[in-house]
Amino acid sequence: MTRLIAILSAALPASLFLAFFVTSTATAVPLGFNCITNNNAADCAIGEAQLSVDVTDLGGGQVLFEFSNAGPDNSSITDVYFDDGTLLGIAGLIDADDGALGPMGDPNVDFSEGASPGNLPGGNLVGFVATAGFLADADPPPSGNGVDPLETLGVVFDLQSGGTFADVIAELTNGDLRIGIHVQAFDGGGSESFVNPPIPEPSAALLIGMGLSILASRRR
Repeated sequence: MTRLIAILSAALPASLFLAFFVTSTATAVPLGFNCITNNNAADCAIGEAQLSVDVTDLGGGQVLFEFSNAGPDNSSITDVYFDDGTLLGIAGLIDADDGALGPMGDPNVDFSEGASPGNLPGGNLVGFVATAGFLADADPPPSGNGVDPLETLGVVFDLQSGGTFADVIAELTNGDLRIGIHVQAFDGGGSESFVNPPIPEPSAALLIGMGLSILASRRR
C-alpha cells in the first residue's frame, strides 16, 4: 500500500487528488473567515471564532453556500459577496421568505439579492472585487434581519455550463473564488469585513488513503 501511495503521489497532481477527495467523501466543505478590516481586534476575534460557511454540492449544477453564526457573542452577517469562480448566478436564497430548496429558512433572517455597497467594504485591501450579481444583503433594518447568533442563511448558485462542484472547491483552494462577508451589530457598535482563506490542499497520501478506505467499505 505504501508503495502504491508513493507512486500515485508522484504521478498525479494535487488538483486530481482534491477532485477525487471531493467526489468520494461527504460533499459539505466548511470554511472559516479571516478579518481584513481590523477596526477592532476584539470584534475581529469574535467573527473569526464564530462565523463560517458550508459549501455543499446539491447536484444538477447547483452549489449551496450556507452561512452560519455560531454565537454566543453579538454580531450579525448583513452582506455576502462572491469574487469570481465558475459560478453562473444566484438561483435563490434560503431565509425567512425565500425557499430555494423548498422549506423556508430561518424566520429571523431576511435577505435580498443585490447589496449596498456593491463591493465588500474594505475589500480593496485584499483586491476583492465582487462579481456583478453575486451578492446579497439583509433587508432593513440590516442588524435585525442579518445572520445573528444561532442563525443561518443559504445562498444557492447555478454553475456555469460544464462547471462542477470539484471546480468550485479547486477555486476555493487556489483563491480564484473568494467569499466575503460584512458583519455589524458587535457590542461596541462597530463593523468588520471578512474573507475566507484558501482551503489548504490535503496531502496526496491522505486523500488516497481515505479514498481507498471508502471504496473498500462500499465493496463490503
